[in-house]
Amino acid sequence: MVENPQPDLQPYADDFSRALAVVAHPDDLEYGGAAAIARWTAQGRDVAYLLATSGEAGIDTLPPAECGPLREAEQRAAAAEVGVSTVEFLDHPDGLITYSIPLRRDIAAAIRRHRPEVVITVNHHDTFPGGHLNMADHRVVGQATLDAVRDAANRWLFPEIGEPWSGVREVLVLASPRSTHGVDVAEAFERGVASLRAHKAYLEALGGPMADPEPFLRGNAEADAARLPGARLAAAFEVIPT
Repeated sequence: MVENPQPDLQPYADDFSRALAVVAHPDDLEYGGAAAIARWTAQGRDVAYLLATSGEAGIDTLPPAECGPLREAEQRAAAAEVGVSTVEFLDHPDGLITYSIPLRRDIAAAIRRHRPEVVITVNHHDTFPGGHLNMADHRVVGQATLDAVRDAANRWLFPEIGEPWSGVREVLVLASPRSTHGVDVAEAFERGVASLRAHKAYLEALGGPMADPEPFLRGNAEADAARLPGARLAAAFEVIPT
């Protein structure tokens, strides 16, 4: 038997009331985070989605003007599968998002509007678990989200976007190579799979192992569960206190 080289995950104390998930593209949350969100909404917690782009450059066979609205619709359907009704899109360019003050302002505005206790975001590190290179949009949006949490709390920054909100207590980073905590998602796993399957056009164009939601997500959830004592299926997050 091969010894697991990674440390055990701590059980995440999911005792929040409101969360805001901020990611770059449609499908980012569904590749590993949707089952946890399904668990939380089933517990009565409120979760909203904010996407920096519409994913308009994500399907090679569709021009952006056609692809963007299609992927927005698929994202709304994916969110509905896990009990999320609020899905907002910003107007940053898919594949070309830059770290900028406008991006931080847009995310800070959403934090002030939704007033979450927890913010969920995409991996901001250079690599994914296993060493695969992360893409620029993920890194930029993740880092901007971390900074926007602080921006949203400072009343002297962006006063035009509403009253400050300092109630974010931690950021959960999805698909991080530095995961620290885990969430048992055994009971919510199938809803997470259904959420990814809602990206029908995207998956058909994608092909390969990532286009087959159930085995792909199950393999990742089993790997995360191996680090969370007592869990059969789990989602791992890096928890960054604010």
